Amino acid sequence: MASYALSHLDHLESEAIFILRETAAQFENPVLLFSGGKDSIVMAHLAYKAFAPARIPFVLMHVDTGHNFPETMVFRDQFIEKIGARLVVASVQESIDKGRVTEEKGANASRNGLQTVTLLDGIEEHQFDAALGGGRRDEEKARAKERFFSHRDDFGQWDPKNQRPELWNIFNGRKQHGEHFRVFPLSNWTEMDVWQYIKKENIDLPHIYFSHEREVFERNGSLLAVTDFVTVQDHEVVEKKIVRFRTIGDATCTGAVESPAADIDAVIQEVASARQTERGTRSDDKRSETAMEDRKKEGYF
Repeated sequence: MASYALSHLDHLESEAIFILRETAAQFENPVLLFSGGKDSIVMAHLAYKAFAPARIPFVLMHVDTGHNFPETMVFRDQFIEKIGARLVVASVQESIDKGRVTEEKGANASRNGLQTVTLLDGIEEHQFDAALGGGRRDEEKARAKERFFSHRDDFGQWDPKNQRPELWNIFNGRKQHGEHFRVFPLSNWTEMDVWQYIKKENIDLPHIYFSHEREVFERNGSLLAVTDFVTVQDHEVVEKKIVRFRTIGDATCTGAVESPAADIDAVIQEVASARQTERGTRSDDKRSETAMEDRKKEGYF
């Protein structure tokens, strides 16, 4: 007799597709936040499968700090063209030029925190009522407090102590005028699940997720890449190392890890033995004990 047992990846895929379809059903103008990182790539792939053969019914939006790794931007444009989606870009540089935010100064300056205002302005400009994000509950402790449908008030703020219950698979998307939701289809996924799913579905990724030689230097416990956006201090030593990135974000705060993992199988083995979450390589999360939660309360992803 044929077996109808589903693997854990099949269960996760089914759950995520259900949430994507529920988002399309409950909201008038959702947007899928797309950075060119592995989680947003997997989420876009799931959306592609969820609505095939029709086109993805969501606009994709990239909140662009202007300090991205070039490889990520090239991949982003190629991926968008491949799946036939529409991309809008919310620019942090434009927010700076308009005086909406003030750029940080100093050696550890980063635009990562400035994304909040740019994101909220983009949501307001396009009248999005739900923003799909690729957050997972194993990334960082503040992520674990989120519901699948995470309410935001009319200022874009999140109150972790006043979230709506989600019983079984019933999601409450009711909102007042000016409010919106963040939706997290990958909430029950782990970094390992993402990599195993990427292997199963043969999903392409930017090559900086795999080992390559790059000039790096150590700052505050992170290996930062030498880029046009980071000023190397006199006491910091630049070395060429074989590294890869576990997570991709603003180049000023995204650390690399030394790694020989050149393919998906090697990455999966490496993730299985890792004792630090991938966001442990993000220096912006180390600014305070509650750095991520504080940003999320203000309207961060």
